[in-house]
Amino acid sequence: MIARLNSPDYDRWAAQIHRTGGCRQPIHLRGKVDHYDRATGRLLHRYTTRTEPGGVLRLPCKTRRASRCPACAETYRADTYHLIRAGLTGGKGVPEIVATHPTLFVTLTAPSFGTVHARREQGGKVLPCHPRRDAETCPHGRVMSCTTKHSPDDPRLGEPLCPHCYDYTGSALFNALAPLLWKRFADSLRRHLAKLGGLTLKDLRHHLTVSFAKVAEYQRRGVVHFHAVIRLDGPGGPTAPPPAWATADTLTDAVRHAARVVSALAPAYDDQPARLFKWGTQLDIRPITLTGDLTEQAVAGYIAKYATKAAECVGTLDRRINPLDNLDAYNLRDHAKRLITECLRLGAIEDLADFRLTQWAHMLGFRGHFSTRSRHYGPTLGDLRAAREQHARDDGITTGRLPLFEEDTILVISEWVYAGKGYSLGDQIIAAAITGSRVPDMAGDAR
Repeated sequence: MIARLNSPDYDRWAAQIHRTGGCRQPIHLRGKVDHYDRATGRLLHRYTTRTEPGGVLRLPCKTRRASRCPACAETYRADTYHLIRAGLTGGKGVPEIVATHPTLFVTLTAPSFGTVHARREQGGKVLPCHPRRDAETCPHGRVMSCTTKHSPDDPRLGEPLCPHCYDYTGSALFNALAPLLWKRFADSLRRHLAKLGGLTLKDLRHHLTVSFAKVAEYQRRGVVHFHAVIRLDGPGGPTAPPPAWATADTLTDAVRHAARVVSALAPAYDDQPARLFKWGTQLDIRPITLTGDLTEQAVAGYIAKYATKAAECVGTLDRRINPLDNLDAYNLRDHAKRLITECLRLGAIEDLADFRLTQWAHMLGFRGHFSTRSRHYGPTLGDLRAAREQHARDDGITTGRLPLFEEDTILVISEWVYAGKGYSLGDQIIAAAITGSRVPDMAGDAR
């Protein structure tokens, strides 16, 4: 720390750290950028990292995981918020007329794989978890009842009442099949809307467009469910209203039908038969309005919050696990450890190789994208990043930090090499002081 603070290039190093926005694990790049005049071949400007502190340029890691880098995850969360909200009220290239289109907030849940501890509330009053007067005793000697009124931070939430009775195999396979279930749900939704409109599926796109944005959320028991904003547009997207028959009630009917009929089959393996998986019976469908109980701000904030999270709430790791790792060496909840162990066991079975359960054991079998959107929903994250980069470029030119060139007459040649990431322990403390961020737990990071 003393060497860094007293180094002659400290001010430039501090400026780099400040521009990363508090990134916990900045990426180090080594290279150069040359600007040539296309007509004469003359070198107009060169940037090289040779003059930078340590010979590298430090850039934010841009991860979406709040557990890895809260600063970059906050940027991802804010982008997701604006993306979702633009698809509900307009803006950022989406016409404001989209606010009048039928739109629903839909939650698709997983089926039950066993009784787990849960926090139950009614009328603002916390109820006992699973009170049963004549509770049965499971084959493993556990009484299947719990009269505890769990607090929100109770570590038992999501844990099965009897781990030996819990269907860990089903949980892992459902997570693996969840992306396929969503695809089939979306396909069935379009087919049923076409039927309700008296159209063929091929002709539907000439009358109606189904736009959506969704995010996956882990429940404490370790299975994913999906929150989705589903909107009906006219042909081509949000610039045109949907036909008169395509109302919120019509969309609700189609969602209920699709959630009920779609299924996905896990293949048979060893001596186990094939298993059919469907969505859970809990289906939440709520209209989104500008003035009602569920506003566009609430929906956008809710989806954006879960876009930066993964399976950490279950007590697992945020990185891939080697099958040879000793899971006892990690600070894992017993339930999460059992789920990971089951993914590793199933991943070694040849008939289930396509699920890649070994590679996604840290995600408890789920290998889909956490936040996705249809093509016509609205702007993309790439659009928002490009606008931010253009703003930074224009600001740099205005303040004289970057040269002004006519882009059509300039040839830009870049050469970059990855040179590492992160900080030394001393730099980490200084960077936290510069950016006002929290110094991460060293033991936790090492673990």
